[in-house]
Amino acid sequence: MYTIKQLADLANVSRRTLRYYDQIDLLKPTAVGDNNYRYYDQKTVLRLQQIRFYQELDFSLDDIRKILDKSDFNALQSLQTQKEALLRQAERLNQLITTIDNTILHLEGKLEMDNKDLFAGFDEAKQKAYAEEAERRWDPRLVRESNQRWNQLSKDQQKAIMQEGNQIYLDMVGQMDNAPDSEDVQAIVARWHQHIRHFYEPNFATLRGLGQGYANDPAFRATFEAMHPDLPDFLQTAITVYCDKNE
Repeated sequence: MYTIKQLADLANVSRRTLRYYDQIDLLKPTAVGDNNYRYYDQKTVLRLQQIRFYQELDFSLDDIRKILDKSDFNALQSLQTQKEALLRQAERLNQLITTIDNTILHLEGKLEMDNKDLFAGFDEAKQKAYAEEAERRWDPRLVRESNQRWNQLSKDQQKAIMQEGNQIYLDMVGQMDNAPDSEDVQAIVARWHQHIRHFYEPNFATLRGLGQGYANDPAFRATFEAMHPDLPDFLQTAITVYCDKNE
Protein backbone atom coordinates (compact mmCIF):
# COMPACT_ATOMS: atom_id res chain seq x y z
CA MET A 1 0.00 0.00 0.00
CA TYR A 2 1.08 3.56 -0.72
CA THR A 3 0.15 6.67 1.23
CA ILE A 4 -1.02 9.68 -0.74
CA LYS A 5 2.41 11.29 -0.33
CA GLN A 6 4.21 8.16 -1.50
CA LEU A 7 1.97 7.81 -4.55
CA ALA A 8 2.27 11.53 -5.38
CA ASP A 9 6.06 11.25 -5.25
CA LEU A 10 6.02 8.02 -7.26
CA ALA A 11 3.85 9.44 -10.06
CA ASN A 12 5.28 12.97 -9.95
CA VAL A 13 1.92 14.59 -9.21
CA SER A 14 0.78 16.72 -6.29
CA ARG A 15 -1.21 15.41 -3.35
CA ARG A 16 -3.81 18.04 -4.18
CA THR A 17 -4.19 16.45 -7.61
CA LEU A 18 -4.80 13.02 -6.08
CA ARG A 19 -7.35 14.44 -3.68
CA TYR A 20 -9.12 16.10 -6.61
CA TYR A 21 -9.08 12.82 -8.57
CA ASP A 22 -10.75 11.21 -5.56
CA GLN A 23 -13.45 13.91 -5.44
CA ILE A 24 -14.35 13.50 -9.11
CA ASP A 25 -14.29 9.68 -8.86
CA LEU A 26 -11.38 9.36 -11.24
CA LEU A 27 -8.98 7.70 -8.80
CA LYS A 28 -10.43 6.51 -5.50
CA PRO A 29 -8.12 5.34 -2.70
CA THR A 30 -8.22 1.64 -1.93
CA ALA A 31 -8.80 2.37 1.74
CA VAL A 32 -9.13 5.29 4.10
CA GLY A 33 -7.72 4.82 7.61
CA ASP A 34 -9.24 5.91 10.90
CA ASN A 35 -6.87 8.90 10.68
CA ASN A 36 -8.46 9.81 7.30
CA TYR A 37 -5.23 8.94 5.49
CA ARG A 38 -5.72 7.61 1.96
CA TYR A 39 -4.01 4.37 0.94
CA TYR A 40 -3.52 3.03 -2.60
CA ASP A 41 -2.84 -0.53 -3.78
CA GLN A 42 -1.08 -1.78 -6.92
CA LYS A 43 -4.31 -1.84 -8.94
CA THR A 44 -4.83 1.83 -8.20
CA VAL A 45 -1.23 2.61 -9.11
CA LEU A 46 -1.80 1.04 -12.53
CA ARG A 47 -5.01 3.04 -12.97
CA LEU A 48 -3.06 6.23 -12.24
CA GLN A 49 -0.53 5.20 -14.89
CA GLN A 50 -3.42 4.88 -17.36
CA ILE A 51 -4.63 8.35 -16.39
CA ARG A 52 -1.19 9.83 -17.00
CA PHE A 53 -0.88 8.12 -20.39
CA TYR A 54 -4.28 9.39 -21.53
CA GLN A 55 -3.34 12.89 -20.34
CA GLU A 56 -0.24 12.72 -22.52
CA LEU A 57 -2.61 12.03 -25.42
CA ASP A 58 -4.67 15.14 -24.56
CA PHE A 59 -7.77 13.36 -23.22
CA SER A 60 -9.89 15.33 -20.75
CA LEU A 61 -10.28 14.00 -17.21
CA ASP A 62 -13.97 13.39 -17.85
CA ASP A 63 -13.23 11.32 -20.96
CA ILE A 64 -10.50 9.40 -19.13
CA ARG A 65 -12.90 8.48 -16.34
CA LYS A 66 -15.50 7.26 -18.83
CA ILE A 67 -12.92 5.11 -20.63
CA LEU A 68 -11.48 3.55 -17.48
CA ASP A 69 -14.91 2.87 -15.98
CA LYS A 70 -16.23 0.96 -18.99
CA SER A 71 -17.21 -2.60 -18.09
CA ASP A 72 -15.19 -3.96 -21.02
CA PHE A 73 -12.07 -1.85 -20.37
CA ASN A 74 -8.95 -3.91 -21.02
CA ALA A 75 -5.70 -2.51 -19.63
CA LEU A 76 -3.47 -4.55 -21.96
CA GLN A 77 -5.37 -3.42 -25.07
CA SER A 78 -5.34 0.14 -23.79
CA LEU A 79 -1.57 0.08 -23.28
CA GLN A 80 -1.07 -1.24 -26.80
CA THR A 81 -3.29 1.50 -28.25
CA GLN A 82 -1.48 4.14 -26.20
CA LYS A 83 1.88 2.79 -27.33
CA GLU A 84 0.85 3.05 -30.97
CA ALA A 85 -0.40 6.61 -30.49
CA LEU A 86 2.76 7.65 -28.67
CA LEU A 87 4.93 6.04 -31.35
CA ARG A 88 3.12 8.13 -33.95
CA GLN A 89 3.80 11.21 -31.83
CA ALA A 90 7.44 10.21 -31.45
CA GLU A 91 7.75 9.73 -35.21
CA ARG A 92 6.27 13.17 -35.83
CA LEU A 93 8.54 14.78 -33.21
CA ASN A 94 11.58 13.08 -34.73
CA GLN A 95 10.52 14.46 -38.10
CA LEU A 96 10.27 17.94 -36.58
CA ILE A 97 13.75 17.56 -35.08
CA THR A 98 15.06 16.53 -38.50
CA THR A 99 13.35 19.57 -40.04
CA ILE A 100 15.05 21.81 -37.46
CA ASP A 101 18.47 20.23 -38.16
CA ASN A 102 18.02 20.59 -41.91
CA THR A 103 16.83 24.20 -41.57
CA ILE A 104 19.94 25.03 -39.52
CA LEU A 105 22.12 23.54 -42.27
CA HIS A 106 20.07 25.43 -44.86
CA LEU A 107 20.59 28.76 -43.07
CA GLU A 108 24.30 28.00 -42.78
CA GLY A 109 24.45 27.44 -46.55
CA LYS A 110 25.29 23.76 -46.18
CA LEU A 111 22.02 22.30 -47.49
CA GLU A 112 19.47 23.29 -50.11
CA MET A 113 15.86 22.94 -48.95
CA ASP A 114 12.59 23.26 -50.82
CA ASN A 115 10.14 25.58 -49.05
CA LYS A 116 7.72 22.70 -48.63
CA ASP A 117 10.37 20.79 -46.70
CA LEU A 118 10.54 23.62 -44.16
CA PHE A 119 7.20 22.42 -42.81
CA ALA A 120 7.80 18.68 -42.79
CA GLY A 121 6.39 17.06 -39.67
CA PHE A 122 3.84 19.69 -38.71
CA ASP A 123 0.47 18.22 -37.75
CA GLU A 124 -2.41 19.82 -39.68
CA ALA A 125 -4.96 19.16 -36.91
CA LYS A 126 -2.70 20.74 -34.32
CA GLN A 127 -2.00 23.67 -36.60
CA LYS A 128 -5.74 24.24 -36.95
CA ALA A 129 -6.16 24.10 -33.18
CA TYR A 130 -3.31 26.58 -32.70
CA ALA A 131 -4.83 28.90 -35.28
CA GLU A 132 -8.25 28.77 -33.60
CA GLU A 133 -6.66 29.44 -30.21
CA ALA A 134 -4.68 32.35 -31.59
CA GLU A 135 -7.83 33.76 -33.16
CA ARG A 136 -9.62 33.54 -29.82
CA ARG A 137 -6.76 35.01 -27.83
CA TRP A 138 -5.66 37.67 -30.28
CA ASP A 139 -8.89 38.49 -32.07
CA PRO A 140 -8.29 41.97 -33.59
CA ARG A 141 -11.73 43.14 -32.49
CA LEU A 142 -11.07 42.12 -28.89
CA VAL A 143 -7.62 43.70 -28.94
CA ARG A 144 -9.06 46.99 -30.22
CA GLU A 145 -11.90 46.89 -27.71
CA SER A 146 -9.50 46.15 -24.88
CA ASN A 147 -7.16 48.98 -25.85
CA GLN A 148 -10.04 51.43 -26.19
CA ARG A 149 -11.48 50.54 -22.79
CA TRP A 150 -8.08 50.71 -21.12
CA ASN A 151 -7.09 54.03 -22.68
CA GLN A 152 -10.36 55.63 -21.55
CA LEU A 153 -9.52 54.91 -17.90
CA SER A 154 -7.63 57.26 -15.64
CA LYS A 155 -4.27 56.22 -14.18
CA ASP A 156 -5.90 55.69 -10.80
CA GLN A 157 -8.58 53.46 -12.35
CA GLN A 158 -5.96 51.44 -14.20
CA LYS A 159 -3.97 51.01 -10.99
CA ALA A 160 -7.09 49.89 -9.10
CA ILE A 161 -7.91 47.29 -11.76
CA MET A 162 -4.40 45.89 -11.68
CA GLN A 163 -4.54 45.68 -7.88
CA GLU A 164 -7.90 43.95 -8.15
CA GLY A 165 -6.45 41.34 -10.50
CA ASN A 166 -3.44 40.69 -8.28
CA GLN A 167 -5.72 40.26 -5.27
CA ILE A 168 -7.86 37.72 -7.15
CA TYR A 169 -4.83 35.56 -7.91
CA LEU A 170 -3.49 35.89 -4.35
CA ASP A 171 -6.91 34.88 -3.00
CA MET A 172 -6.82 31.88 -5.33
CA VAL A 173 -3.45 30.83 -3.91
CA GLY A 174 -5.04 30.96 -0.46
CA GLN A 175 -7.72 28.49 -1.60
CA MET A 176 -5.46 25.91 -3.25
CA ASP A 177 -5.96 23.37 -0.47
CA ASN A 178 -9.58 23.19 -1.58
CA ALA A 179 -10.85 21.41 -4.69
CA PRO A 180 -11.10 23.46 -7.91
CA ASP A 181 -14.87 22.88 -7.96
CA SER A 182 -15.40 24.01 -4.35
CA GLU A 183 -17.75 26.91 -3.69
CA ASP A 184 -15.00 29.22 -2.44
CA VAL A 185 -12.73 28.57 -5.43
CA GLN A 186 -15.57 28.97 -7.92
CA ALA A 187 -16.54 32.27 -6.28
CA ILE A 188 -13.02 33.54 -6.98
CA VAL A 189 -13.25 32.38 -10.61
CA ALA A 190 -16.51 34.34 -10.88
CA ARG A 191 -14.66 37.42 -9.60
CA TRP A 192 -11.94 36.76 -12.18
CA HIS A 193 -14.60 36.55 -14.91
CA GLN A 194 -15.91 39.97 -13.88
CA HIS A 195 -12.36 41.31 -13.76
CA ILE A 196 -11.74 40.28 -17.39
CA ARG A 197 -14.78 42.39 -18.34
CA HIS A 198 -12.73 45.50 -17.53
CA PHE A 199 -10.89 44.75 -20.78
CA TYR A 200 -13.49 43.13 -23.05
CA GLU A 201 -16.62 40.97 -22.93
CA PRO A 202 -15.35 37.35 -23.01
CA ASN A 203 -17.37 34.33 -24.08
CA PHE A 204 -16.78 30.94 -22.49
CA ALA A 205 -14.49 29.85 -25.32
CA THR A 206 -12.29 32.85 -24.56
CA LEU A 207 -12.31 32.05 -20.83
CA ARG A 208 -11.29 28.47 -21.56
CA GLY A 209 -8.54 29.72 -23.86
CA LEU A 210 -7.24 32.01 -21.14
CA GLY A 211 -7.19 29.14 -18.67
CA GLN A 212 -5.24 27.01 -21.13
CA GLY A 213 -2.88 29.91 -21.75
CA TYR A 214 -2.24 30.33 -18.04
CA ALA A 215 -1.10 26.71 -17.86
CA ASN A 216 0.62 26.30 -21.24
CA ASP A 217 1.94 29.68 -22.35
CA PRO A 218 5.52 30.06 -20.98
CA ALA A 219 5.11 33.75 -20.11
CA PHE A 220 1.77 33.26 -18.35
CA ARG A 221 3.01 30.15 -16.57
CA ALA A 222 6.14 31.85 -15.27
CA THR A 223 4.09 34.74 -13.90
CA PHE A 224 1.71 32.51 -11.97
CA GLU A 225 4.38 30.05 -10.86
CA ALA A 226 6.08 32.98 -9.16
CA MET A 227 2.98 33.20 -6.94
CA HIS A 228 2.75 29.42 -6.40
CA PRO A 229 4.29 26.56 -8.42
CA ASP A 230 0.93 24.81 -8.82
CA LEU A 231 -1.16 27.92 -9.53
CA PRO A 232 -1.17 27.73 -13.38
CA ASP A 233 -2.63 24.22 -13.49
CA PHE A 234 -4.99 24.92 -10.61
CA LEU A 235 -6.31 28.00 -12.40
CA GLN A 236 -6.89 26.10 -15.63
CA THR A 237 -8.82 23.36 -13.85
CA ALA A 238 -10.89 25.81 -11.84
CA ILE A 239 -11.70 27.90 -14.93
CA THR A 240 -12.70 24.78 -16.87
CA VAL A 241 -15.05 23.74 -14.06
CA TYR A 242 -16.54 27.24 -14.03
CA CYS A 243 -17.15 27.19 -17.79
CA ASP A 244 -18.66 23.69 -17.64
CA LYS A 245 -21.10 24.80 -14.95
CA ASN A 246 -22.12 28.11 -16.47
CA GLU A 247 -21.82 27.73 -20.23
